[in-house]
Amino acid sequence: MTKKRTQFVCQSCGYRSPKWLGRCPACGQWDSLVEETRTTPSVTSTLPPTPLPLTELVSSPSKRLSTGLYELDQVLGGGLVPGSLVLLGGDPGIGKSTLLLQVMHNISKTCGKVLYLSGEESAEQIKIRAHRLGVEAAQIYLLAETNLELALAAVEQLQPKVLVVDSIQTVFLPEITSAPGSVAQVRECAARLLNVAKGKNIATFLVGHVTKEGALAGPRVLEHLVDTVLYFEGERGAPFRLLRAVKNRFGSTNEIGVFEMTDKGLCPVANPSEIFISQSTMGIAGSVITATIEGTRPVLVEVQALVTNTPLAVPRRTSVGFDPQRLAMLAAILEKRLGLNFYNRDIYLNVVGGLKLTEPGADLAVVLALVTSYLDRPLPKESIVFGEVGLTGEIRPVTQALLRLKEATRLGFKRAFIPASNSAVLKNKVDMQLLCGKNLAEILEFI
Repeated sequence: MTKKRTQFVCQSCGYRSPKWLGRCPACGQWDSLVEETRTTPSVTSTLPPTPLPLTELVSSPSKRLSTGLYELDQVLGGGLVPGSLVLLGGDPGIGKSTLLLQVMHNISKTCGKVLYLSGEESAEQIKIRAHRLGVEAAQIYLLAETNLELALAAVEQLQPKVLVVDSIQTVFLPEITSAPGSVAQVRECAARLLNVAKGKNIATFLVGHVTKEGALAGPRVLEHLVDTVLYFEGERGAPFRLLRAVKNRFGSTNEIGVFEMTDKGLCPVANPSEIFISQSTMGIAGSVITATIEGTRPVLVEVQALVTNTPLAVPRRTSVGFDPQRLAMLAAILEKRLGLNFYNRDIYLNVVGGLKLTEPGADLAVVLALVTSYLDRPLPKESIVFGEVGLTGEIRPVTQALLRLKEATRLGFKRAFIPASNSAVLKNKVDMQLLCGKNLAEILEFI
C-alpha cells in the first residue's frame, strides 16, 4: 500500500518544504518552489541482503567500447564502459547531438544495435542531420518519444548496446505529476535509466541542458547518479570545441578533447598545440607562448596582454581564460617587486583559442605578457615560458617540465624562460637554450 503526500520542491536546487515559500531558503531563488505529489511505498517485511567480504568478490574487467573518436575515448579514460551512465552538457548549438550521432554511427559498425531516443526532434529531423554527416548505418535505431515508460519498453524489446537520451529534461514518467524538466522528473527519470543501464549492461548517454551560468540544469543529484560528467565547451562562432570531464569513475578528470566543427561533423584535432598558438603574433609585445599540461598531454597556448593608459579613476582588470583574481595578484607583485605602475593603466588578458588556464605554471607567461606590453618590448621569437610566481617575486618549479620542453622543441621553439630549480634536471636533455631565473628580476634581465 502506498501513501501520497504533497510537498513543495525548489526547481533550482531541489530543496523540499511542507508548505509554499516565496523564496527558497537553500539557494535564495524567488518563486522557485513548485507543488509536487510524492508517493511513499509501504514497507514490507523482506529478508535483508547478505554482505560479502571484498576478498570473495570476483571482478571480471569488461572490455571498453571504442567511440571511433580518439579525443572522446581519451576523455572517457580509454573508451566507453558497458553499463556506464554518461552525462553530456553544453550550450545550445555547441554540437552535443552531432557528437553523439557520430559516436552511435561508429559503435554500431563494431558492436551492433544502438538506440537514439530523442525528446526534442522528430525522427525525420534526425535523419536530415544524419544524411548531412554521412551517417547511414542500418544498426542505428531512432525513437522520438518523451514518455520514458514507453521508451524503456522499446529498449527492453530492442536490447541495444548503447542508448542515447536527448535530452533528460524532455522525458517524463506519467506517475509523477510535475512537468517534464522539473526536479522530480529529472531525478526519477535519471534513476530509472540508471537501473536499466546497470541491469541490462547498456552504456547510456544523457544529454543535459545548462543554465545561463553554465552549470547543468536540474538537481545536483543528477551529477551524483551518473558515472561520468562531460562538458562540451567552445566560443560561439569559433570552429573549435573542447570536451572535458568534471567527474569520471573510470578514468582521469584532467584530460581534454579538442574537436573542430566542419560541414561533415566534428573532427578530432590530433595536435591541439597548433590551434592555440599563432605564428603571426610571435615577436609582438604582449604575446607570450606557454606550455601547460592538460591531463597527460602538453599543450602550447598563446597568452596575450594589453596594458594601456586609462582616464578612469578605477582601472579595468579584464581577463578571458584566466582567473581575474590571480591576474590582479600578479599585477600587484609586479608593482611591489619591480616598481611597475599599473594604478593608472587598464589591463586586458586573453588566452587564445578558448582554453582556460588553471594551473599556476602559467603565472610567468602572464607576467611576461604584462611586462612586454607595459614596456612595449617583445620577447625574442621562438620563445616558450612557464613557471609559478610567488608573492615575494620568486619563481617556483613546475611539474613535467621536460615533457613541456619536448613539445615546444617539436614545434620549432629555440629558447625557454623557466624556473632555475627546474634547470638541473633539464640540462643536456633538450636541444634548446634555457634561460633560468630564481626570481622575476633575473628573468627580466634576459629581455
